[in-house]
Amino acid sequence: MVDSSPRRVAVVSAGLSHPSSTRILADRLAHATLERLGERGMPAEVDTFELRDHAHEITDNLLTGFAPPKLETMVNAVVSADALIAVTPIFSTSYSGLFKSFIDVLDPDALAGKPVLIGANAGTVRHSLAIDYAIRPLFAYLHTQPVSTGVFAASSDWGGADDGSSPLSERIARAAAEFADAIGARPVVSRIDPFDPAAYLGRGRSFDDLLGGLSRD
Repeated sequence: MVDSSPRRVAVVSAGLSHPSSTRILADRLAHATLERLGERGMPAEVDTFELRDHAHEITDNLLTGFAPPKLETMVNAVVSADALIAVTPIFSTSYSGLFKSFIDVLDPDALAGKPVLIGANAGTVRHSLAIDYAIRPLFAYLHTQPVSTGVFAASSDWGGADDGSSPLSERIARAAAEFADAIGARPVVSRIDPFDPAAYLGRGRSFDDLLGGLSRD
């Protein structure tokens, strides 16, 4: 029986331009994932974040050790999601500095066990192996669960009309199917309301229990 509880997928795009082909790839991966989850009877919602909008805050966090409020909100959304789509441009044969800086502000164990769909974008197909020799090892170090198919897009992939049968479309469809299966195999992340007394008192307990019954004395 399929768990019908809604899944939440966080999408992180590290593109620097606006609009960017990195964001286009991220959106296509997210759309395909929602379709595959829907086919499996799993409702889902997507939260998309552009790292370029938080670049200064990420730097401040690296310098001070404290996350500004907007960055903290984004980080909390990413680490509490059921799964992550991470897409970065490729610079000098590896992920971008902004992408790595964002990873550096996360707790090393914050993404442990989380299904991850990796995407990368570059100007030439010569960088197509960057997913496997640079990005995948990074997520392995973080103890995540990257799906087998990573999606690389070069400038030539955006040249023609997309009829759903291009090599890029086929890679996206295959990766999204694997990702949806990985999400479905993992229990839904429990949502904790930090303002709910049960979050810090325990289910069914009261402040009176916390005080050891002093109010009854």
